Amino acid sequence: MPGTAKAPEALREAGLFKRLAQVGAIDAGVVLPGRYVDDDTTRSAGHVRNEAAMAEHAHRLADRLAGVIETGNTPLVVGGDCSLLLGIGLALSRCGRTGLVHVDGHTDFRHPGNSEECASVAGEDLAAAVGLHWPAIANMDGFGPYFPTARTVHIGHRDDDAEASEARRKLGLVVSAQEALAQTPDAIAAAALAVAGAGYWLQIDVDVLDPSVMPAVDSPAPGGFAANELTELLAQLAPWAIGASVTVFDPDLDPDGRYSRVVTDVIADGLARLGVAAWPPHSQ
Repeated sequence: MPGTAKAPEALREAGLFKRLAQVGAIDAGVVLPGRYVDDDTTRSAGHVRNEAAMAEHAHRLADRLAGVIETGNTPLVVGGDCSLLLGIGLALSRCGRTGLVHVDGHTDFRHPGNSEECASVAGEDLAAAVGLHWPAIANMDGFGPYFPTARTVHIGHRDDDAEASEARRKLGLVVSAQEALAQTPDAIAAAALAVAGAGYWLQIDVDVLDPSVMPAVDSPAPGGFAANELTELLAQLAPWAIGASVTVFDPDLDPDGRYSRVVTDVIADGLARLGVAAWPPHSQ
């Protein structure tokens, strides 16, 4: 949804950047997205919505991330929607593939092999990241798949997710929200680490939160995490991550700013120890 592009500034207004700076973070700037274009009536078959602009942004984001990673710093990408995983994956694949821990209220595993409705990468990013989508997004510059399926973990989908069964067959570990909430955060993190390996990328889509605490997303679904539950899980996952990204918060659905403060608290508290145990990353 176009409103997600406003999330970084809404979160800045809510105090996120100030809180991160207080613990030593450095602002690495903005990678501006292109104008949102809904090209559904003109786009030819075999292409996703806004494909050219998305690929161009992915390359610029990959270049920016490479500079941060080369200095030994741990990047945090604040989006935007989860199509950002394309640029992140491209950056990491260029320097040696890492694992992925994908925390999301949906598997985002729709792809041309299981659906005739492919168009929106925000619902297809995980499939693209592991090489199951059209080459224009899943194999940019010949670097796909960006993450090995055996080292990819997904956490947080609801039980009615249409692609969950396939994701379980193809990925290293898949844990629904209900399954995750029945375990302790440290147990889930240990299982994720065993599959993804130290130095994984941590992708967080805030629709993993229950709509009762986070309705400001495009596809809210009941059965998600409470804010404190997600914060506790991230606190266990973050130390082993080479970097993290947070996506899909939509300020257009948050007129008084209350939900931006929820996201700010989850990020600032849950990712406070991001990357402290991950270096040097193990790549393959």
